[in-house]
Amino acid sequence: MDKIVIVGGERLIGEVEISGSKNATLPIFASTILNQGENIFHNVPNLKDVETIGKVLRNLGIRIEAEGKKYKIDSSEILNDEAPYELVKTMRASILVLGPLLARRGRATVSLPGGCAIGARPINLHLMGLEAMGAKIELSRGYIEAKADRLRGASISFDIPTVTGTENLMMAATLAKGKTVLQNAAMEPEVVELANVLIKMGAKIKGAGTRLIEIEGVDELHPVEHRIIPDRIEAGTLMVAAGLTKGNIRLIDCPIDHMEAVILKLRDSGMEIEKEGDGSVRVVGNRRIRSVDVKTQPYPGFPTDMQAQFMALMCLSRGLSVISETIFENRFIHVSELRRMGADIRIQGNTAIIQGVDHLSGAPVMATDLRASASLILAGLAAEGITEVSRVYHLDRGYEGLDRKLAQLGANIRRVKEGE
Repeated sequence: MDKIVIVGGERLIGEVEISGSKNATLPIFASTILNQGENIFHNVPNLKDVETIGKVLRNLGIRIEAEGKKYKIDSSEILNDEAPYELVKTMRASILVLGPLLARRGRATVSLPGGCAIGARPINLHLMGLEAMGAKIELSRGYIEAKADRLRGASISFDIPTVTGTENLMMAATLAKGKTVLQNAAMEPEVVELANVLIKMGAKIKGAGTRLIEIEGVDELHPVEHRIIPDRIEAGTLMVAAGLTKGNIRLIDCPIDHMEAVILKLRDSGMEIEKEGDGSVRVVGNRRIRSVDVKTQPYPGFPTDMQAQFMALMCLSRGLSVISETIFENRFIHVSELRRMGADIRIQGNTAIIQGVDHLSGAPVMATDLRASASLILAGLAAEGITEVSRVYHLDRGYEGLDRKLAQLGANIRRVKEGE
């Protein structure tokens, strides 16, 4: 198993390119189930989660060829209707094949995803929506068994916005008979990206990016060629790295238009973030980090996927900051590890109260989930001494070579095998 070793104190300077979005790639790959033929995607990130969704699709009989960041996905034949536990257990987003399989094949058997380190993330809203569209669903032996001769349009209202729920039902509705209306839908840029790909395939979708999405079902969809949008969470993570190290970095292909809430809070903390003429973004960290309060919200609010990284920044701020987590119930697991580095953080329910300290100290720490691993690496960049982050397989699920990109910017960081 790998660990990442960081010697803190280096100022980040230089430029780096933002990789393709993980959270856009996964549903887009799942959407290829809906058509027959060869789809081509560019700017696909090299991630464990992308590898996993590829295994799920191959298990269905879909052929995949990868050449660097270019993927060819041939969905001409679906030979299997099951996404087994062995694959789904490693990535909850595998549930995204449920809607497309049901729409194209009339049946699907998908393992229940189970729990997660950052919260339960139940899929009841997915199942409720599919049942409203005429699917018969049974839960048996830890699997979802769904059947429908042909899904039919329905009006579906989510109790709370759900990204994967919106994506699953939007994909299912593209081949349903009649009109489907999704109310209180998720508005994330990745939902809009999926809708754009589906529209390229021939789907009739209106309202993506708003709380009301309308889908008029069609008889068939066709293959597409598409470039994946850059990853806004990777971009935000690198911005925080510049803030913590008082750096001056340039982010190439940065999706600044998708990052308004994050950039607002980072500017409030004292950072300078400006869009440059060529589409890149200049990020400058100042010597004094101001304390800022944050409350995570569904898009366009502050994303839960940036909460842990922002907390690392606030650990070195001047004053008291409050971070409220409203999306997932267990997303403060990284706090105990930040405390090991000298952070002053108190937890009260879903709120973290952070008293900024003068410095952090390097320490051995353990990653517990994807974004927590990033926050510990960020803290290590600013800490005095050596920080060792273990269990970084979490990091590789959603960041393409983050350690390599930080080293490119001047960080003293290396990946080694446990025990070295």
